[in-house]
Amino acid sequence: MMIAILKYNAGNTQSVENAVKRLGYECVVTDDRQLLQSAEKVIFPGVGEAASAMEYLRGKNLDEVVKSLTQPVLGICLGLQLMCRYSEEGDTNGLGIFDVDVKKFPPKDKVPHMGWNTISKSENQLFNRLLPDDNVYFVHSYYAELSQFTIAECDYILPFSAALQKNNFYAVQFHTEKSGTVGEQILTNFLKL
Repeated sequence: MMIAILKYNAGNTQSVENAVKRLGYECVVTDDRQLLQSAEKVIFPGVGEAASAMEYLRGKNLDEVVKSLTQPVLGICLGLQLMCRYSEEGDTNGLGIFDVDVKKFPPKDKVPHMGWNTISKSENQLFNRLLPDDNVYFVHSYYAELSQFTIAECDYILPFSAALQKNNFYAVQFHTEKSGTVGEQILTNFLKL
């Protein structure tokens, strides 16, 4: 199975590549549209800033490529946020795969939301074999609102979407590659879709 990890103007692709390889899968980090379109699975990771990341995607026409993919796609952290309609970060229009807005956490507690937290309402196949008290690792200042696409929730300052799904597009706000055995199970579940 060929797994493509989307290369764009955002960090953390190396960590995701290492996590996929630890699970025994071959993968390639690429911004080549033909490789992305022919891969059996595509992972859209990211650590960075929404506006500059979208500028890079648009500059290479990767925004249109990602939206046209028909195989399973997994967005991680910034990847989830860019798959949404709009982000307050940099007043950025996203890909619009999820008709959801991304907002900045209100300063009622420490921002960014950083560290381990539990997720709830996670009955989707992406979360097979997880236990109710399993923790995942978050680092983010912006969150996707709850919506019809929400497949898992988390609560930090307010309830937000910890994961989204629409058709073949899946996305998680937390970092699977930094979430230990729980993150590995979620990645495994995605790679077996």
